[in-house]
Amino acid sequence: MTIGVFKLRLADGTDRLGAGDVEEGPAAIGSPELTFDAILVGDGPSLDEAIAAATDPVPAGATVVAPVGSQEIWAAGVTYLRSRDARIEEAHEPSPYDRVYEAERPELFPKAPGWRAVGPGTPVGVRRDSDWDVPEPELALVVDARGTIVGYTIGNDVSSRSIEGANTLYLPQAKTYDGSCALGPAIVPVSSVEPPFEIRMRIERAEATVYDESTSTSEMVRSFDDLVEHLRRALTFPAGAVLLTGTGLVPDPPFTLVSGDDVRISVTGLGTLANPVRAVGATTR
Repeated sequence: MTIGVFKLRLADGTDRLGAGDVEEGPAAIGSPELTFDAILVGDGPSLDEAIAAATDPVPAGATVVAPVGSQEIWAAGVTYLRSRDARIEEAHEPSPYDRVYEAERPELFPKAPGWRAVGPGTPVGVRRDSDWDVPEPELALVVDARGTIVGYTIGNDVSSRSIEGANTLYLPQAKTYDGSCALGPAIVPVSSVEPPFEIRMRIERAEATVYDESTSTSEMVRSFDDLVEHLRRALTFPAGAVLLTGTGLVPDPPFTLVSGDDVRISVTGLGTLANPVRAVGATTR
């Protein structure tokens, strides 16, 4: 049993933090003053203390949402060999991805503000103006304002391979749009789990499994600390940040996500992040 910190939205629209088994869901909630921002400023309560402080029953009608507050969500790219190969497959000009895989400086990019992330059970999106879209299952590092990794959660960096492949300058459009980032189900303190993490992604379509593969963070070419150090070289995060660490699982072409698919990402000790898929945007695919 691994206990994590959940974020719950109550029936009145307010948010509270709760604690519970990552596989079974929150069993209790804490006080209204306890937030992820308060925890991640660096001198507030720890995640372990937040778990201990969750003693009130979970109210009826509460739903689990993405475990993030005002934190920015960033992402790393090309941290696994499979990711490098996939980016080369899609690109009209492959050499930038080959070079960054071996470079001293990692690829880092802003994925979403915290309010834009979706949680378990909420649809992730594929753009209607893209015809090649994939989920990217990733371990997410939860970092406090001092740059200390204090917890882990699961992330889904949904991406348009067709848009990014057309031109590397289109990366923001390929990576950031409604429903492109999912987090959850909970944040697990570093005191409760240890890397490496096994990551499994299963995609279901019309009640059939169309993708089911696994990888491990031991396959990463970069360390967690290295990614965080580069992220903070010229950026401050007063309320901490969430950093997705890249993917080692990319479905082979011509696979593409379609509306109605279900994506399930499981990480040892962190639970399962499950999201349906829907089309977003105004242009018909």
